[in-house]
Amino acid sequence: MKLERLISMIYMLLSHEVVSATALAEKYNVSQRTIYRDIETICAAGIPVVSYQGVNGGYGIIDEYKMDRSLLGSYDVGTLITILNSMSTVFSDDRAQETIHKLQTIQNDQKSPSVTMDISSWPYRETLQLLRTAITEHRVVRFEYVSAKNERVSRVVEPVQLMYKYRTWYIYGYCRLRNDYREFKVTRMDELRMMTEHFKPHQEPTNSDDEQNSQGASDQEQVAVKLHVKVDGLARALDQFYDDERTFLEDGSLLITVRLSDGSGLNWLLPMILSFGDKIRVVEPPEIQLQVKEMLEKMLHSYQEL
Repeated sequence: MKLERLISMIYMLLSHEVVSATALAEKYNVSQRTIYRDIETICAAGIPVVSYQGVNGGYGIIDEYKMDRSLLGSYDVGTLITILNSMSTVFSDDRAQETIHKLQTIQNDQKSPSVTMDISSWPYRETLQLLRTAITEHRVVRFEYVSAKNERVSRVVEPVQLMYKYRTWYIYGYCRLRNDYREFKVTRMDELRMMTEHFKPHQEPTNSDDEQNSQGASDQEQVAVKLHVKVDGLARALDQFYDDERTFLEDGSLLITVRLSDGSGLNWLLPMILSFGDKIRVVEPPEIQLQVKEMLEKMLHSYQEL
């Protein structure tokens, strides 16, 4: 097809100094007259193609339009291509694909990349694409949101940024309910809609939530929760508690120390402990042991009729 041929010709010209009309005609199995028309089409699209006369003449793209190979090493190019490829699969980003093609023209080698990255399996791709469109177009979004207190409330947000951290996606924006900037977990959002209303960005706070949280955490006494993990629970425990202190014992089991600075940490930790069944036991402190026991008793109570 003509479009595919034109795109291929552009990147061929980008990756070579000069290409003759004869070589192009042979490569694409068309006449030289067709190549001349294609070159005119490429020029009309704003790509600066120049012709060179003489025995070794042909067509090329002016150097100022190309990215200098010396600016980036092969490692930098390969890493950028890997990251952009992964992001473009999530967001279906045509501009990212264009950048990838440009980077590939200056890639010095075609070896397999030393780093690969795949986030395309994320189940909320349509949600992420909608949120990114709302950010780009400065459009208000509305959704139902379940807070950490398990309260379901309608939110109207002026989205600013998508963030991937702590192994999940967040949307950061101005919440009209709270009249302040907030972060929202994408997994807790429901009935997401992008409104027709556009917004003007507010003045963002100078200190991020993370900075405020870290300052507050330093003023509070930490609680060390020690967990004993059986051998058949090691793999999952290492996945979940990857950033916590851990010590392997002689019998192959594991002792993990999770340090909490506030009560919100327990809202995450206690359900996580229960999800391991009998593969994890709380060693200390006693008050956490008691809370786990009470939660287990409540769970058993809900099945008493069986």
